[in-house]
Amino acid sequence: MLTIGYIGNGKSTNRYHLPFALNRDHLKVKTIYARNPHKAEWDKVPGVLYTDDLAAVMNDPDIQLIVVCTHLDTHYEYAKMALDHGKHVLVEKPFMMSAEDARSIFEYARDKKLVIQCYQNRRYDSDFLTAKQVMESGKLGELLEVEMNYDYYRPQTPESVTSFSKYSSFLYGHGVHTVDQVVSAFGTPDRVQYDVRQLLGTGRMNDYFDLDFYYSSLKVSVKSSFFRLKPRPSFVVYGKKGVFVKQTIDRQEEHLKQFYLPKGHDDFGLDTPEHYGTLTYLDDEGHYHEEKVVSAKGDYARLYDDIYETIVGGAEKSISDDETIAVMELLEQGIEGCS
Repeated sequence: MLTIGYIGNGKSTNRYHLPFALNRDHLKVKTIYARNPHKAEWDKVPGVLYTDDLAAVMNDPDIQLIVVCTHLDTHYEYAKMALDHGKHVLVEKPFMMSAEDARSIFEYARDKKLVIQCYQNRRYDSDFLTAKQVMESGKLGELLEVEMNYDYYRPQTPESVTSFSKYSSFLYGHGVHTVDQVVSAFGTPDRVQYDVRQLLGTGRMNDYFDLDFYYSSLKVSVKSSFFRLKPRPSFVVYGKKGVFVKQTIDRQEEHLKQFYLPKGHDDFGLDTPEHYGTLTYLDDEGHYHEEKVVSAKGDYARLYDDIYETIVGGAEKSISDDETIAVMELLEQGIEGCS
C-alpha cells in the first residue's frame, strides 16, 4: 500500500488525480491540504482528511507520497518542502518554472534518495497509445512524418486575457502534454522550428503554436489553437507504405467532465467504433489495405501504477529526469519570442 497526501484541492486534484488514485487497491489517499478545505466546488471523498494545516501532511509518518497540484510558481517550494520531510513527490505539469529549477530539484531528490517525478499522464492518452501501436506494427514502413493536433474552439479564453505571461501561456500549459509525448516516443529532436503566436496581438495571451521537430528523415509536427471551429485530426502518421489517421482525441477528459468516473465503469474513456482511426497501407506484396484500428485503452491511473512500482518495487522511473528537463527546455525556447 502506498499512502498519498495532496497539496491543492482544485480541478487538477479532483478531476485528473483522485478518480485514478481512488481506482487502485494498492493506493490509499489519506489527506488533502488546501488553504480553504471547506470550499464546496468539489465533493469531498469519504474517509479522506481535508485540512488547512500543511504540517498535517508533511509530518504524517504514514504518508509516503505527496502530490503537488498547485499553481506552477509554487511547485518548487512545495516539492522541496516534501523532500525535506522525507516524502516522495509527484508534481503536476509543467513540472517547474524552468529547466534550471528541474535540474536543481532532481539533484536535491537524488541526494536525499527520494523519488520526484512529473505527472505526464497524457502518455496514457488513447489516441497517442493507438498511434504508437500502429507505428510500431511496421505496416506503415519507414516513418516520414507525424502530425499531432490538439485544437479548441474557445475564443473567449484568449479574449478574456489582456496581458502576457509565459507561465500561463498556451504553450506552457497545453503544449507540455504533446511535447512530452514527442520526447517520450522519439527522443530529443535534432532541431526544432517554432511558430508560437499571439493571434490577438502583442501583450496578449499566447493562443497558438506550431512546432516542427526534426529527427534525421522524420519530422514530427505539434499544432494547437484556440480558434479551430472544426479540429484537425488528432494524429496523422505517414510512412513510405501508408498512412494512419485518428480523428478524435482521448475520451477520458470527456467522461471526467461528465462525472462518469473510472471506478465502477469498465467503459470509462473507451472509444466506440466511430472513434476508431483508419489505417491505409500497401503490404509487402503490394496489395492495398484499408482498415479500422480498434483504439488502445487510455488510463491515467497507469502513471500511478508506474510511480508505485518505482517507490515500492525499486523500478526505473517511467518518466526520466532527462525527458522532463528536455521538455522544459523546449517550452522555454519556444516561448522566447512572445511578449
